[in-house]
Amino acid sequence: MTRPLNLGIIFGLILTAAVTALIVQTTQIRNFAQTSEQERSALRAEIRSYILENPRIIFEAVAIVRQQEEEAEAGLDDKLVQDFKKDLFEDGYSYVGGNLEGDITVIEFLDYRCGYCRKAFEEVEALLSEDGNIRFIIKEYPILGEASILTSQFAIAIKQLHGNDAYKMIYDTLIAFSGEPTPESLGEIAGTFGFEIDPIFERMMSDEVLSEINANRVLGEKMQISGTPTFVFENKLLRGYVPLETMRALAASQRS
Repeated sequence: MTRPLNLGIIFGLILTAAVTALIVQTTQIRNFAQTSEQERSALRAEIRSYILENPRIIFEAVAIVRQQEEEAEAGLDDKLVQDFKKDLFEDGYSYVGGNLEGDITVIEFLDYRCGYCRKAFEEVEALLSEDGNIRFIIKEYPILGEASILTSQFAIAIKQLHGNDAYKMIYDTLIAFSGEPTPESLGEIAGTFGFEIDPIFERMMSDEVLSEINANRVLGEKMQISGTPTFVFENKLLRGYVPLETMRALAASQRS
């Protein structure tokens, strides 16, 4: 998420640009600090006139500040990946799929109730299918209410009871599920794959499942993740939906 632009910096850049232009044009005034009040007032009037005559410098300054802030945010995000690398890549409990020996790792923080996570699902599946050399980790990150938490509990319980292959089938189903997640609807999903529902419901309320969700929540808070999907492409953190073309480019850049 882009932070609000710093208006003080913007007007500082505008003032700097205006003063620079005026100094080039006006050789009589060499040092603003050493001029009289009358000369200062005249220069201020010239600056105001310059800005009014050249309003595009405002947009140029805004673009410069936005670029500076985006670069600063990207640097901070990259540092967050490095600071929490072990928790991200080697937590010991998250689903790991794709090519387990892949040369790069992609991580997704997701919420099954998130529309953009559902949109990204097909993009991620296409990337994993066509690339074939990516290790993929899913971080259950239910942040959209009780229904999200219930769905994650269900998916994690199946993973813990039946393994990664079973989890992937359930993940594929839940990410496309448009109904309301209730004990009844989740029971029907479990039955479709031949899983007994009572052990799953019991496991859903266990410390093992709840601690996994909590651990992801704590990690997300440390990394300032406030929305889903959020991706980590090896060393790069990306907040929000990422189209397939961008994913391809990111994978290539990480390899290079």
